[in-house]
Amino acid sequence: MQRIYQRTMLLAVLVFSIAFISHAQKTTPVKNIQLKVMTFNTHHCNPPGDAQLIDVNGVANAIKRAAPDLVALQEIDVNVKRSGNIDEAAQIAARAGFKYYYFAKTLDLEGGQYGIAILSKFPLSGTATHQLPSIESLKGEPRVLATAVVHLPGGKKLTFASTHLDAYHKENRLLQIKEINQIAAGLNMPFIIGGDFNAHEQSEVIKTLDQQMTRTCENCPPTFDEGDASGAIDYVAYRPASKFKVLSQKVLNTVKASDHFPVMAVLQLHF
Repeated sequence: MQRIYQRTMLLAVLVFSIAFISHAQKTTPVKNIQLKVMTFNTHHCNPPGDAQLIDVNGVANAIKRAAPDLVALQEIDVNVKRSGNIDEAAQIAARAGFKYYYFAKTLDLEGGQYGIAILSKFPLSGTATHQLPSIESLKGEPRVLATAVVHLPGGKKLTFASTHLDAYHKENRLLQIKEINQIAAGLNMPFIIGGDFNAHEQSEVIKTLDQQMTRTCENCPPTFDEGDASGAIDYVAYRPASKFKVLSQKVLNTVKASDHFPVMAVLQLHF
């Protein structure tokens, strides 16, 4: 009888210990999370030198090799005639190994939609497309900001965003970056954005961005090279500065899948 009682007590202690360890593992707060973030203007998967070629694999493989956790994509076609009526957002996500993605339409084009996208290794919620302002008389192409709440390990959350500012009108870009700053300032969680800002570092547009956010580079290397024109116009930025540390930043300038190069940053996020 005594032996049965001892065995019962030992089993109870063992079950309690396992339950306690499991609960501790689930509730232990995550203080630091390392994230690999990319922004990539894909030129609707059309590489330089061949106007007729649509190379989804080239874009997807470039992303897969870099192994980011979060990707901001620009110039994405969904069911557009020029790119073969395929859903580039879905195909890039699948081929690059991303379970979660969100496409934000900028405009209707050739029977389909053209816009920007977000890829994520982590679950997304609260996805939204924010229309960005422009001056009507300039007749600029519509522009948007795509945002999503990213659910990180340990129950932590951040907002990730993708954007592509007006390519031809500085006045529109200024309005658009001010609107993005305002949206980011109204959030109650860490914020990361990747995008093609169509503006160089010394421009008023990027100086306005820098008023509210911190970019992952200064004196940034070129993010596109078209022979007669080159420079840095694609960036990753974040806020608040106190929540992040930049571990590395680089431009993947050997990737030839687009007329832009992917920009890759590794961030450490402090909660």
